[in-house]
Amino acid sequence: MLLANTWKDYELLDMHSGEKLERWGSVTAIRPDPQVIWPSSSKGPLWRDCHLHYHRSKSGGGAWEVKKTVPQSWNIKWSNLEFAIRPTDFKHMGLFPEQAANWQRIIQWLRNGKSNKSVKVLNLFGYTGGATVAAASEGAHVTHVDAAKGMNEWAKNNASLSKIPEKNLRFITEDAYKFVLRELRRGSSYDAVIMDPPSYGRGPAGEIWKIEEKLYELVKASAELLSESPLFFLINSYTTGFSPTAAGNILALEAGKKYGGEIETGEIGIPSKTGLILPCGIFALWKRKGL
Repeated sequence: MLLANTWKDYELLDMHSGEKLERWGSVTAIRPDPQVIWPSSSKGPLWRDCHLHYHRSKSGGGAWEVKKTVPQSWNIKWSNLEFAIRPTDFKHMGLFPEQAANWQRIIQWLRNGKSNKSVKVLNLFGYTGGATVAAASEGAHVTHVDAAKGMNEWAKNNASLSKIPEKNLRFITEDAYKFVLRELRRGSSYDAVIMDPPSYGRGPAGEIWKIEEKLYELVKASAELLSESPLFFLINSYTTGFSPTAAGNILALEAGKKYGGEIETGEIGIPSKTGLILPCGIFALWKRKGL
């Protein structure tokens, strides 16, 4: 399991029966998490004294209970990168902290694979730009694609906070698959692909995305965008029950057969202050051998 264990501004403090207690900078928050199917060994005062608590509604969705005043938005750092944090209507805080395990590796792969030409990276379903900022911080030219304009604006802000040159970034508000097909028609190519497809979603024009129906064709088309000597292709997923081996098989078929290289699959997790590890989704990776 990959562990996101390099944070200073974020901590997973405790977990208890469907909820997790986290520290985001100086703000503590309780959020629901279906993976937490065990009780806390202590459930100490930090649970009572937190700033924010997200409560799910029986009719769907939920709402934040503000127990202590917090800023509308605040910033946290990981390594030399900076991100804006704010509680959203859907329990998220604008960042998936477990992905720091992948950011660290993306930076290292780009560092190891540097050549005389600039590396081009395609980040599909880019959200608020964690992977985009990580890749661009190592000098890569990143095309960031997300169907939500608001997420792209958030990602632009994160890039600015992290002092990423604008010339290294391109932000596209579009359905990921449609964009990939258009890039194929243009004859574009990329040295690395990152994608974090949702279980279900809709594009700007109402396009329906279901991971079990669409992932293979998206990976196949995206693999056709890879350059003659690509570095890596990384898939992340939070879909319950979706096996990392299944995603790895797709990468083996669409990238491994053509380029050789190595396939790696597994889980991603966050270690907590209690010593337990919270599982946070899966990854599948194709990378150039020896990278």
